[in-house]
Amino acid sequence: MEKVVLLIVLGIFVLIVLYTISVYNRFQTLKNGAEATLNQVKVALKKRLDLISQLVESVKSYANFEKETLTKVTELRTSIFKTSSPKEIEKAEAESRAILGNILATFENYPELKTSDLAKDLNRNIQEVEDEIARLRYTYNNIVQEFNTALDLFPSGIIGKLFGFTKLEYLQFGEEVEKRPEVKW
Repeated sequence: MEKVVLLIVLGIFVLIVLYTISVYNRFQTLKNGAEATLNQVKVALKKRLDLISQLVESVKSYANFEKETLTKVTELRTSIFKTSSPKEIEKAEAESRAILGNILATFENYPELKTSDLAKDLNRNIQEVEDEIARLRYTYNNIVQEFNTALDLFPSGIIGKLFGFTKLEYLQFGEEVEKRPEVKW
């Protein structure tokens, strides 16, 4: 009888250990997924900044475009991989979106620029990058939601907190994210 009780207790202990390992591994997987997706957002933002650089070069050939814009784009491109938190990435996204809007307004003032093959190619590429940024932001926030929900639930929350996991920040680009930059040529 003692052996049966001992086996039951041992079995329960093994199940608890296996469950704890499973929950810990799930938290690690989600955390790593969030970090990887955040890095993909950085890459997409760099792509956007590369396209903005190309736009600046295009605009410079048609207009006396502000040197300040090119300087700002260069600074953003250099700093994008130095960002580490969602807040810093949100700031870089907002700055690049504002620069893109200014450049597109300049394109509107030069009808001959709108019809160039370069402008058409850049338009297509901008749309693709904007879609990629939106998709990656959505993916990241879904991972964060799953991670944070697991921390809020019982018993996984106890295990997560036991191992020092804390809630992750959502990636929010503000209200202007709902409005894609207008690219009309």
